[in-house]
Amino acid sequence: MDPETANPVLRWINRGILGCRMLLHTYGGCAMTDTWRLFIALPLPDSVIAVLEETQRALKKTASQRAVTWVAPRNIHLTLKFLGETPISQRDAIAEALARVATQHDAFSLSTAHLGCFPDHRSPRVVWVGLAGDQAALRRLQESVERAIAPLGYPAENRPFSPHLTLGRVRRDVRREDAQRLGAVVREAVLSGEASWLVTELVLFRSELRPGGADYTKLSSVPLQDAR
Repeated sequence: MDPETANPVLRWINRGILGCRMLLHTYGGCAMTDTWRLFIALPLPDSVIAVLEETQRALKKTASQRAVTWVAPRNIHLTLKFLGETPISQRDAIAEALARVATQHDAFSLSTAHLGCFPDHRSPRVVWVGLAGDQAALRRLQESVERAIAPLGYPAENRPFSPHLTLGRVRRDVRREDAQRLGAVVREAVLSGEASWLVTELVLFRSELRPGGADYTKLSSVPLQDAR
């Protein structure tokens, strides 16, 4: 008896393999290559990046080098919405949604505030810088972004928006004592200066993960209403 006739599961698997081969033949590759890793964020001016870089440098002097993977200063940004793997075909629709959002919001001021850790200093996983300034305007902008792209298949987050600037991420294989020392260092540390800036644009970024770290590319940038 034909093995496929005797085993319907085998028949289902073989048909799946055949379908995959047909896709490869038709499109020249796997459909997953037609996605990009995207996020929506607020970029930072050089003056803010300089303060963050100096703060990282100070923390590196006292924290274990084995404990943290530090974010390249040029890559630090304020994330409003992480989209993840996104069909390239949706890029224009997302950009158009952000353009509509930008017309509804004026530029506003933010500033760096303090250092902290997620989830806490006893078990740090992320080292971050908190924000001060017009928090109400920031939250209104983030909520507008959520509403604008939800119809495209990106529902709002269940957890509250917690704006921050990520300086570094604790390595998964870190020793507990090194992580605890890092938390203690961050608890006692202060920013290497204060920095304020005017938020004037909303940006859609592409993230490409590489062995040396992530590379970020601006796909679209739209000015806020009174920054045009």
